[in-house]
Amino acid sequence: MDNINNIRVGFGIDTHAFEAGRKLMLGGVHIPHTHGLKGHSDADALLHATIDAILGATGRGDIGCYFPDDSPEWKDADSSNLLTTVWQDLRDQGWYIVNLDATVITEAPRLRAYIDKIRENLGRLLCCNADVCNVKATTSERLGFIGKGEGITAHCVVLLSRDS
Repeated sequence: MDNINNIRVGFGIDTHAFEAGRKLMLGGVHIPHTHGLKGHSDADALLHATIDAILGATGRGDIGCYFPDDSPEWKDADSSNLLTTVWQDLRDQGWYIVNLDATVITEAPRLRAYIDKIRENLGRLLCCNADVCNVKATTSERLGFIGKGEGITAHCVVLLSRDS
């Protein structure tokens, strides 16, 4: 039972509304679209959900504990840098990604053409093989705020491990 503390699961979720005049970033990849996501940083919902999943797995709170949205320091911050900052600290403690599974929910844009690039970028940011990073995209079948094209939600679950 000593090894049980060396395997952890975490879940993260993040939602942002669309906003005109911003770049749409998902998984650290620029996705051409008419709108970006509204937020204090670049509002990359997928990376924010990933950060929350990793922090949750290791019992370290959430993204707001590290990068408060009322801090000028993080205004328009690149979420890839936020993830790298959090992940480097955890890697230094011996954690590594066993697998990551994420879902982005949006009516538009369609993400199929970008999934492989997002997976590769997640692997690079998390210092793991892209084949342990699964990313899916779905719609909400035109229901709710997502179905009306008002925003995006991303979910992420991670399994982390570290050697004893």
